[in-house]
Amino acid sequence: MAEQTEKRSEWRATFRFARISPRKARLVMALIRGRSCPEALDILRFNHRRASGMVASVLRSAINNAEQDEANVARLQVTEARVDGGPYYRRWQPKDRGRAHPIAKRTSHLVVRVAEK
Repeated sequence: MAEQTEKRSEWRATFRFARISPRKARLVMALIRGRSCPEALDILRFNHRRASGMVASVLRSAINNAEQDEANVARLQVTEARVDGGPYYRRWQPKDRGRAHPIAKRTSHLVVRVAEK
């Protein structure tokens, strides 16, 4: 009996501990979710938000992972684009009369998954 080899049709890439707030990164991720990869890269290229550069690098990495498995890049589509909150650094801001207020330097985990449609 011949073995059936199933070709992989989904690829993912992650950027862990990205130094951006998850709330700000989610705004950019929502723009590319469900779109084709060339269209998503164009959207990110012309977006002025700081997170767009980080999201674009993760998307390019997922596309390159698909290219290594000889996928058709023109048919790739973003199936999952999510931002998970990472750990955050606690810093203190000096205030008047010897007080201190906490500052949370937040990090994010960016996850992009692409699939051939």
